[in-house]
Amino acid sequence: MAENEFDELYDVVVAGVGAAGCAAAISAHDAGARVLVIEKCDRATAGGNTRVSGGGWFVNRDPRSAAVFLRALCGDYPVADDVVTAWAQETARNSEWLRSLGADVATSDQYHLEPEYLGVDGSECYAGMDTVGGRMGEFLLFDFLVGVLAERGIEVRFSTPARELVTDAHGAVVGVIVESSGEPRRIGSRGGIVLATGGFEANPQMVRDYLRLVDPPLWGSPSGTGDGHRMAQKVGADLWHMDNMMTITGARADDGSGFYLALWAAHHYLFVSADGRRFADETAENRHGHVGRGGRYELFPTHDFHVVFDERMRTAGPLSPGRDVLPVGWKLLMEDHRWSEDNSAEIEKGWIVQADSIAELARKVGMDEQTLERSVALYNDACVQGRDDHFGRDPGTLAPVSQAPFYALVAAPLLGWSNGGPRRDGRTQVLDPFGSVIDGLFAAGAVSSTYSWAKDGGFHIADCLAFGRVAGREAAARR
Repeated sequence: MAENEFDELYDVVVAGVGAAGCAAAISAHDAGARVLVIEKCDRATAGGNTRVSGGGWFVNRDPRSAAVFLRALCGDYPVADDVVTAWAQETARNSEWLRSLGADVATSDQYHLEPEYLGVDGSECYAGMDTVGGRMGEFLLFDFLVGVLAERGIEVRFSTPARELVTDAHGAVVGVIVESSGEPRRIGSRGGIVLATGGFEANPQMVRDYLRLVDPPLWGSPSGTGDGHRMAQKVGADLWHMDNMMTITGARADDGSGFYLALWAAHHYLFVSADGRRFADETAENRHGHVGRGGRYELFPTHDFHVVFDERMRTAGPLSPGRDVLPVGWKLLMEDHRWSEDNSAEIEKGWIVQADSIAELARKVGMDEQTLERSVALYNDACVQGRDDHFGRDPGTLAPVSQAPFYALVAAPLLGWSNGGPRRDGRTQVLDPFGSVIDGLFAAGAVSSTYSWAKDGGFHIADCLAFGRVAGREAAARR
């Protein structure tokens, strides 16, 4: 396609202004390219999950060990060696790179002080989590990166969604069609298009098809609707690990988003399934979407269940942590919606059901009375014995559910992000189903996350920054 068939022409066009998109744009610009960033959201809501995340990246102190660690976490779902090598090398450069841009990088003294997968081969590479200013969340990373774009004069065109990739006669990606003020506009790119459009967690159909979840509440941005996935597929991209994700125990709000149920204040609770039976060690650590069970790690949660608790739990503090404790999530950061300190507001809203007895609670939530009574009685007996023979819950967390009133809350798989997307190589070049490169198309961030199975704290932002840089410089080199 001739250059004069485009309305505009740039060296590199980046779709998305999250951590991966910003890193790609900065890297391409610093390599001498003329760069345009397009973003479907307006300025007030842009940034995808980066904007409402903890904004931290793990500190990789040893790339060789990091490669071992990543392979171990991939387990039975390996990614290509060149991807592992690039990830191990580039994630070790994240903090230095951000400091070179002027960021006040400091290691968090509150979160992720050690790996969640402590003892796994290669985990000695993990040296904590760095953040901007040593603080979690509060838009700090996003605001810094967008500020760097502005300092460099890199244009970010908000409210400009990408609709379709443009290819030439040989199948190479040479541009993108965007929607601008309701009209299509063709933008050409000499070096290539970098997809940094985020995941598909806010696309209900894709979530059902690939993750097998039914209407899960969202923890992050509602803008992750799989736009980049569909555009890449249309030009022939293969897909990888589309069934991997991160969920955590959450509660639904009234608008499709949700809250993280940390349950940190006390231990007077148990989990029961729809039939009223206890089914798990409730306090097993959720390692960014995985829980150890039966000698292996499993995705958890993947369906709704009930948290049953008593008055001591209700008065011990909020079931969901506030912004002052864990400033993460769309409801908390973008809407400043706070869970009430004593959980009373959520009772008034009907999110939490209250009853004077376990039998009454069972009737109100549609469970068999005797079954739920028996489940609570067995759990309370384990508390008295100081030993959970059924699910091995830590004795130090065994606290009875015995003080009326009693409560039940529907817990749901709070969906943080999807991981799968267009398959790419270690240079972020998107591949077709035969392993051939689709020239001119690159992917970084949650649109094509590295993680095929387990991941540790700060891994996602680290992946975005690392492969965003790679994508930017690779695209710039083609111009």
